[in-house]
Amino acid sequence: MGEACLQEEVVGFQGLLLQHLGVVWSCAPEFDVSELETLFSATVPKSDSTGGKSGGRRKSVGSKTDKVHLVDLRRANNTEIMLTKVKMPLPDMMAAALAMDESILDADQVENLIKFCPTKEEMELLKGYSGDKETLGKCEQFFLELMKVPRVESKLRVFLFKIQFNSQASDFKKSLNTVNAACEEVRNSIKLKEIMKKILYLGNTLNQGTARGKDNHNQKSNTIFTDQALRSPTGLAVYCELKYSCSSNSAGSAIGFKLDSLLKLTDTRASNSKMTLMHYLCRVLASKSPALLDFHEDLVSLEAASKIQLKSLAEEMQAIIKGLEKVKQELAASENDGPVSDVFRKTLKDFIGVAETQVASVTTLYSVVGRNADALALYFGEDPARFPFEQVTATLLNFVRLFRKAHEENFKQAEMEKKKAQKEVEMEKAKGFTLTKKGVNS
Repeated sequence: MGEACLQEEVVGFQGLLLQHLGVVWSCAPEFDVSELETLFSATVPKSDSTGGKSGGRRKSVGSKTDKVHLVDLRRANNTEIMLTKVKMPLPDMMAAALAMDESILDADQVENLIKFCPTKEEMELLKGYSGDKETLGKCEQFFLELMKVPRVESKLRVFLFKIQFNSQASDFKKSLNTVNAACEEVRNSIKLKEIMKKILYLGNTLNQGTARGKDNHNQKSNTIFTDQALRSPTGLAVYCELKYSCSSNSAGSAIGFKLDSLLKLTDTRASNSKMTLMHYLCRVLASKSPALLDFHEDLVSLEAASKIQLKSLAEEMQAIIKGLEKVKQELAASENDGPVSDVFRKTLKDFIGVAETQVASVTTLYSVVGRNADALALYFGEDPARFPFEQVTATLLNFVRLFRKAHEENFKQAEMEKKKAQKEVEMEKAKGFTLTKKGVNS
């Protein structure tokens, strides 16, 4: 009730004010009614005559000619983004792909084309479209261009294989050569063989007087060879070459040792714990056979070879062989494609001729590598099935590193002792000089 009275008072006040000012309560002449209606009238949005979603077809708004989109919006957007990176008309792009022209399309671009090849469902969707194909979106236009080529995805994969083949075969061959080189370097190293010989002498000398040496006094000492490390004469090619054998004078002496025993040289310490057997070996070699200390220079390929897995090489070999097989299959299938694949077939035939020669070459090399890898384990008397190439190279590389480290530590220790001895000599001289001076003064 109070609110109504207040409204009447306000209206009454405004009426009195207008009467006082002489203004007629009507439309003022300076305000254009039609203009006001145009500018400020509320507009009611038109209802969608299609009733919401358009059953898979969408029209892009804001262009002079509406584009029809049939493909999923996100996939269509991603496809169009990819096409902006190609930067060439679709017909020219397909011509370059069929010609397998690596100067126009690189591996990344071809991989993207493969990724955005139309699916079977998308192809059916486009085939079922009966409208004007010129009104289709850019993604749909791209799919239609791809669909003009039979088995387009297979052809693009062949193109990608062709682009990557030379570098793939080159890298594979490089790995094979590295393995071969490492095997030859190890087996041909006279210095390594001599060091192995010294280690065997050292181990047997250290084992003298132990139960293993069948000493009557049954004395105990450090040992490099365990029961498991003793080998039979027929199992150690490298030591058979060195003519080691058991005799009545050396009963119980080892004729060889397991390869991983090399790493135990650092585990055996002297009674004062200041040096290991590895340090001792290096010290003796530095004194008696210094020419052997740089044996690692014979094994320049060892570190690179230790990073190569034979299983990976096998997988790579299979990938190359199967890739070439698929190339040949696509060539045979394209014989029935007609003129659209004429350039593709010609280019592919030339490529296959070159690729077959290279594949035959690396296949032969791969077989040689397999035999050499097994032979390397056998060279050290190991079973390749239980002590494979990877384990042999890793063990040898660790031995090289431990040997060089021990030799370096020996050198530093010798330098320290030398400086200490010089200092002591200088102190003795100074002490003698002081005593002499005192004697003269007295």
